[in-house]
Amino acid sequence: MANFVRVAEVGDVPPGTGKCVEVGGKQIALFNVAGAFHAIDNTCLHRGGPLAEGELDGTVVTCPWHGWQYDVTTGGNLDDETTGVERYEVKLEGGAVLVGV
Repeated sequence: MANFVRVAEVGDVPPGTGKCVEVGGKQIALFNVAGAFHAIDNTCLHRGGPLAEGELDGTVVTCPWHGWQYDVTTGGNLDDETTGVERYEVKLEGGAVLVGV
């Protein structure tokens, strides 16, 4: 069972944006897709780019370094469906965003 850790307030991550948070020494990219929060590893599989700094278009984030794309709801790589980054459970409690690790 996942251990949920408070990482942000809902207002810290406006809709259509991402933010890098740290949980247990791991950098996690937290995204707000029209009020629904999703969390994936922050490190792009290609060259280690910071996914939280990428452009979010719907549920797809584009790595700012070399353009690799990931679905933030699954962690799946859009160019190679056999790879992807780890996805984490997210839940809201009041105004807090919690990520399960």
